[in-house]
Amino acid sequence: MNNISANDPNFINSQKYKDFLKENPGQGILNIRVYTASQAVPISNLKIVVTKKIGNNNVIFFEGYSDSSGIIPPISLPAPKLNQDDLKIPESTTYDVLATYMPDNVSEDFKIEMYDGVSVVQNINVALTNVEGY
Repeated sequence: MNNISANDPNFINSQKYKDFLKENPGQGILNIRVYTASQAVPISNLKIVVTKKIGNNNVIFFEGYSDSSGIIPPISLPAPKLNQDDLKIPESTTYDVLATYMPDNVSEDFKIEMYDGVSVVQNINVALTNVEGY
């Protein structure tokens, strides 16, 4: 499986990506907060990679690091449009989130469901032995 950026011009123009966006014309917001010690200590420099399998590609929608407050900037992700019928379960799109902290060689995977117009908060609490600054 190939890793490819969601910003790659060749991928953006591919039919698979166009089909994905046709199925996911809405936008959801992913907020990630990273802590240790039961949210008492924020973790900086924890790497976050948000991906989605589309066809034979592992598409990278975001790759970055937590700041000194343990926060990742809000990430806008494609999601299915919200159905206004209250009797139907809202559709979602699943993304994979990989959190990696190199000083302790800690890595965790998460599955995140994204919905149109919804801000999803993912708190990541990691047990560490070597936290920078502490």
